[in-house]
Amino acid sequence: MTQLELQAFLAVTRTGSFSQAAQSLFISQPALSRRIRTLEEELGFRLLERRKGARAVEPTQEGRAFTPVAEHWLALWEEARSIPQREENQVFRVASVGSVSTYILAPVLQRFLLDGTSSLTFHQYHSLESYGYVERGEVDLAFISDDMFRRQVETIPAFREPMRLVTRPGSPLPQHVHPSQLDSAREIRMQWNPEYDLWHAFWFGSSSVPRMWFDQMSLMEDAIQWEDNWLIAPASVATSLVRSGRAQLHILQEGPPDRIIYYLLGPRRKNTQTHRLLELLQDRLEELEGVTSLL
Repeated sequence: MTQLELQAFLAVTRTGSFSQAAQSLFISQPALSRRIRTLEEELGFRLLERRKGARAVEPTQEGRAFTPVAEHWLALWEEARSIPQREENQVFRVASVGSVSTYILAPVLQRFLLDGTSSLTFHQYHSLESYGYVERGEVDLAFISDDMFRRQVETIPAFREPMRLVTRPGSPLPQHVHPSQLDSAREIRMQWNPEYDLWHAFWFGSSSVPRMWFDQMSLMEDAIQWEDNWLIAPASVATSLVRSGRAQLHILQEGPPDRIIYYLLGPRRKNTQTHRLLELLQDRLEELEGVTSLL
C-alpha cells in the first residue's frame, strides 16, 4: 500500500469519476486504474463499483469503510514527512550563567533568531540548576561555569578567559597589584567558579567578608563605581566595564586561574540548532579581547 495508491482511491471517491480523478492527479486514466487495482489486490477486496453505462463511480461497502482509513493513513504520512521541518522550526531552549548571558550571548542570540528557523526561550540559571534541566530534557543547550558529572549530560569546554582586576576610575591602587595589597573589606565578590574560590581562600582566607556579595551583574556594574572598591572578574566582564567608562583595569600578579565556560548537551539533542548557535558563538568569541575559544 503506497501513498500514490491511496491518493488515487480518494481522488475517485471525491470526484466520482476516473477521468476527473486522473486529471486532478496529473496522470493518465490507465495509470490511475492500475494504482487502484493494485490497492484492491493488496487489501483483498473491491473498493469501487465499475458499472457499465453509469457515469458516476461509487465506492463499495468496503470502500466506504476504507475511506476514513485511507484519509488517516495519508495524514500520518504527511505528519511523518514533516518531521524534519518540525525539527528546524521547534523552540530551542537555552540557559546560561549570568555573566555569559550579559556580556557574551546577547548578540549571539540575536543572530540566531535572524536565521528565522527556530523560536527561542532563554533562562538564566546557576550551573547546578542547568545540569538538572538539561538532564531532564527541559533545556537543549546550557552554558555553565562549574563543571560536574552527570551520567546523562555531556560537559564540553566552550571558551576560557583570564581573570582581571578592575576598580573605579581614579582608584588609588597602583597599575600593578599583588593580592597581598588588596583589602578584602573593599571587595565586590561574585560567584565565578570553584577554582576562583580556592584562589580566593588562599590569599584572603575562607572566613574573609567582602564589602558586597552580588549575583546580579547590573548591581555589580553600579557598585564598582562606589568608593574605592575592587572586583576580580573574567576578561569579558572586565573589558565591558572598562569600555563603558565604569572601571579601570589593573594588572594582577599571581592572579586566579583562567575561567573556563562549558556547554551542556543532554540525551535528547537538537543538533541543527545547537550547531548553528555554537557556530555563531565562535564568531562572537573571535570579537572579544582576551577570550580564547575552545570550540
